[in-house]
Amino acid sequence: MNTSSATAPAGAIRLPAVHLILSDAGCEALIAEYGRVQTLEGARALLAELRAKLLADRDGGDTSIPALLAMLSARLREQNASPLRPVFNLTGTVLHTNLGRALLPDSAVQAVVDALRWPMNLEWDIDTGKRGDRDNLIEDLLLELTGAEAATIVNNNAAAVLLMLNTVALNKEVIVSRGELVEIGGAFRIPDVMTRAGAVLREVGATNRTHLKDYDEAAGPQTALMMKVHTSNYAITGFTKSIELDELAPLAKKHNIPLAVDLGSGTLVDLEQYGLPHETTVRETIEGGADLVTFSGDKLLGGPQCGIIVGRKDLIAQIKKNPLKRALRVGKLTLAALEPVLALYRAPDLLPERLTTLKLLTRPAADMRAQAQAILPLLQAALGAGYVVTDEAMMSQIGSGALPVDQLPSYGLVVRPAAEGRISNALGVLEQRLRALPLPVIGRVAQDALWLDLRCLQDHQQQRFIEQLGQLAA
Repeated sequence: MNTSSATAPAGAIRLPAVHLILSDAGCEALIAEYGRVQTLEGARALLAELRAKLLADRDGGDTSIPALLAMLSARLREQNASPLRPVFNLTGTVLHTNLGRALLPDSAVQAVVDALRWPMNLEWDIDTGKRGDRDNLIEDLLLELTGAEAATIVNNNAAAVLLMLNTVALNKEVIVSRGELVEIGGAFRIPDVMTRAGAVLREVGATNRTHLKDYDEAAGPQTALMMKVHTSNYAITGFTKSIELDELAPLAKKHNIPLAVDLGSGTLVDLEQYGLPHETTVRETIEGGADLVTFSGDKLLGGPQCGIIVGRKDLIAQIKKNPLKRALRVGKLTLAALEPVLALYRAPDLLPERLTTLKLLTRPAADMRAQAQAILPLLQAALGAGYVVTDEAMMSQIGSGALPVDQLPSYGLVVRPAAEGRISNALGVLEQRLRALPLPVIGRVAQDALWLDLRCLQDHQQQRFIEQLGQLAA
């Protein structure tokens, strides 16, 4: 007699053999979707876990083949679920760095789909039949929109700054005001980037006040670059002074030193024409005397993640010859998405309708209020008596370091616990429930309430949002 069989709990021998599970008609759909190898490995792992439970005299539950197939299906589905998931951004921050920043317009989305399905003339000149430069695909548009002499593209603005410094100022000094030595998300600090780029930082002025003479006195034989950094994610107020571009450009020219401006977010149009706060444009910066300008593609520009460098032709040519350029270059998907976004700027009067980012930034509060009033009773019914939902005015922000002190009038839903006491626990539970939905809902907790700003809930997404409220109730 087999001793192990005799001493094993009765339940342990109730498990079917793995080949019986795979040969069952109910397993055919799993094999068709996930492949035989993955399904086999999943079945073996599931049986091993259940066997360990039964041998430990723990309840293994229903171990029939239909029940096992249901467990196997759930396991395979979870195992193959993408960690990158769409969410509802109801935080009130339009360009949310952690949620992917700018949403692309339909023209850019279709261009990316085409680039995924077809070979593209990424580095091939169709007219001459010879090898081309991938920057040529978008350079003409950038020159038209910015007034620069030349342009090049890398994978983000941090890379643009790194590449520019390494090319123009390797082992030489770069003059920067102390008030502009910024740190942005992810511990990206200007001094650290300069060190990595091989440039020597020459700080001038004080944290709150820098004068033109500070730049003038610092300029010398070892100076390769004067640089202004847009303080996009903070503002210094009070007893302050900074040197504007129109003052610094003539000084840089007098010393024959190139002047670079890191605009950070960067915009190609005057936002004031759309009722938004003014942000210095790339064209204004070029016309103001900057020799090089760096900015992002996925912030105010409303395109894909990339870093754009525009400016003097001779300096851009040097940058493109730097071996780091190949390491930092973008692929066909980025260029496919960027070109149609740039093309939209040729019709600035139509931009609020066609550019998703600008459409969200200029969305009327009245539209959001109507949306809130339509959703409120449905959300209240889903949450039950434990919470009170109200529709209220609130303030949105642009995000990603753009205009940090400016806010946009908005409207949305505010959820508060019905009972006093243990408010933070009730809000934490609610926030978790919203994040657990098939399409997670991301809001913000403040002032003992959960705020759901509807600025970024587009009309075509509203029905999907409403449909899953039933699951929230369950």
